[in-house]
Amino acid sequence: MTQARLTPLCAFDIAPDGAARPLEDCDQPQGPGYRWLHLDLDDPALPAWCEANLPHIATRSLLARETRPRADLHDEGLVLSLRGVNLNAGADVADMVALRLWVTPSLLVTVRRRRIFAVDDLRRAIEGGNAPPNPAEFLIRLADGLIERIEEVSVALSEATDDYEDRVYDGGSRVLPDLAAMRRKTIKLRRHVGPLTDALTSLPQMKTPIFPKTSASRLREIANRAVRSVEELAEVRERLTALADFIDLSHASRQNRNGYTLSVIASIFLPLSLLTGLFGVNVAGMPGMGSPDAFWILTAATVVIGVVLYAALRWSRWF
Repeated sequence: MTQARLTPLCAFDIAPDGAARPLEDCDQPQGPGYRWLHLDLDDPALPAWCEANLPHIATRSLLARETRPRADLHDEGLVLSLRGVNLNAGADVADMVALRLWVTPSLLVTVRRRRIFAVDDLRRAIEGGNAPPNPAEFLIRLADGLIERIEEVSVALSEATDDYEDRVYDGGSRVLPDLAAMRRKTIKLRRHVGPLTDALTSLPQMKTPIFPKTSASRLREIANRAVRSVEELAEVRERLTALADFIDLSHASRQNRNGYTLSVIASIFLPLSLLTGLFGVNVAGMPGMGSPDAFWILTAATVVIGVVLYAALRWSRWF
């Protein structure tokens, strides 16, 4: 039985001067520089290819169905797992997409299940003659693209929160139908971006030939931007929580006021209801049944009693 052939999403041999040559076959001889293979996790030939060409730890990392951001050295290679916001059509941006990487000075393998726009940017740059000349530059551009999109999403959430606060605190609105969904989105993003920040922060500290000393400062800057995004998402989460608490308290206060008002009204009308109910019974012997002025006398007495009860409640400071 013929073994399935690996079909990369894209593949290039990239020379140290940045010149890139697309590959039709992953088994072609490799030239100077490094090779980038971008693969689909659902490719049926991927497991066999990884087992035949990569270390065991790299194979396990690339084929893992569930991942979390990480960065670990293994001999001369780097096992890396990153995440980016999900910008695919119809998807929730908070349902972040995973990118698995195995990086050595001469080979860079990326594996994904869903489309990642930062990787597409790199592919287009390579096809346009602007290829990263080494794996370190590739990772820097990739991380920069991932964090740039996270920053855009976090800024959009912050601006939406500003609008919500203006509507509630200044405009008096108490109905925000999208508030719960926005809180869930922010919480999910914060949960995923936090570990990504830890992974990016550890990269400049690694002693490996993959990263020259000149790349450390750029990696630290990208990690610092990731930290700022985490802090902004945490701030948005707290602001949305405070906003929801304020709306809940406003509703509770309004309900309390309404209940209090009804209690005052009931205190006034309960004695009056008892009085009118007593005079409304249809039995013999009720006073005034033969007098044409009895109704108006009872009405006047009811009004007087109501006024007296109102004054008594005011004097007792019930309201």
